[in-house]
Amino acid sequence: MPWTNEHIKWLQNTGNVLVLACGREAKVFRFNHDVNDQKKMSAWAKHFRNHYCNDAQIDLLKATSLTRADYLLSMKFPSASKAPGPSIRAGDFAEILVADYLTYLHNYTVPRTRYDRKGVPNESTKGSDVLAFKQTIGKPSDDELLVYEVKAKLSPGGRSLLQEAIDHSAKDDLRLAESLNGIKQRMIDRNELQSVGMINRFQDSVNQPYKLRFGAAAICSDSAYDTAILSGASTTEHPYAQSLELLAIQGSELMSLAHALYERAAYEV
Repeated sequence: MPWTNEHIKWLQNTGNVLVLACGREAKVFRFNHDVNDQKKMSAWAKHFRNHYCNDAQIDLLKATSLTRADYLLSMKFPSASKAPGPSIRAGDFAEILVADYLTYLHNYTVPRTRYDRKGVPNESTKGSDVLAFKQTIGKPSDDELLVYEVKAKLSPGGRSLLQEAIDHSAKDDLRLAESLNGIKQRMIDRNELQSVGMINRFQDSVNQPYKLRFGAAAICSDSAYDTAILSGASTTEHPYAQSLELLAIQGSELMSLAHALYERAAYEV
């Protein structure tokens, strides 16, 4: 896959934190994108598109009467206007951004299997949002699986997104086996057999213990970022409250950015 990390340079740690009602702190990042940076936007669009459809397979998959752009916009990408397409776009955009954050800034291995096998573009894939893996040499008990729940609000209006992410994350432990199995099935379908071995390792926590951690992220446009609402969240009901990783990302006009990215991804293939 032609993954790129140039766009992640726009993600800057503000040095600020949100102090939640329970006393826990969430790191705050700002996404300072520049849509006029044509080179970086084009590379990001290609990276984004390949989450939904491998560039080498588009011509095999599309009907001969469709252009590549028509195929991507009608059969692969969530709709820009037909509900619930815009909200699915926002959610996918946020999940991929968090996956990139974990991959390029924290050196996790994050499988990118969540979007290209969707049967219906305007639906979200079931299971945990982002699973990130680290394996160590010589000490398997230090291997790590980090499971992130991601919530997005890219249009105006404050919402308790971080609390929603925390509440949904509390269920990730119960559906972890299903999420791992889903990733593994999609890897086998894509003939990524070497990666299947990594999933096998993390499916056996009894005989091969590892570190299991969880995270909750809120991704907001400036028009939806309300410090008072976000900081009202609490982790007290989360089964892994003390080790729960918390993240907030804000940026200007992120819904417009998401639409622009999908358009570029469709027409530059």
